Amino acid sequence: MSHTPHELAEEFPEKVDLMSQLKQSDAHFSKLADEYHEINRAVHRAETNVEPMEELAEVELRKKRAALKDEIWGILSKV
Repeated sequence: MSHTPHELAEEFPEKVDLMSQLKQSDAHFSKLADEYHEINRAVHRAETNVEPMEELAEVELRKKRAALKDEIWGILSKV
């Protein structure tokens, strides 16, 4: 399996257990994490030219990924 940068476990290694718990107990957090994962994979596929896309579309995906990461961190930092 190839290495994919920006996985949540790599971004917040000290919060892996908490993220796992929240995915089970908090539907909103679980939805955010799933959406982050999906967008992160799309960005990675675009960056590696597996599924090339227009530069503007890739930039927009990166912005959305960053916003999701910020929202996820906001939840993790309060628990």
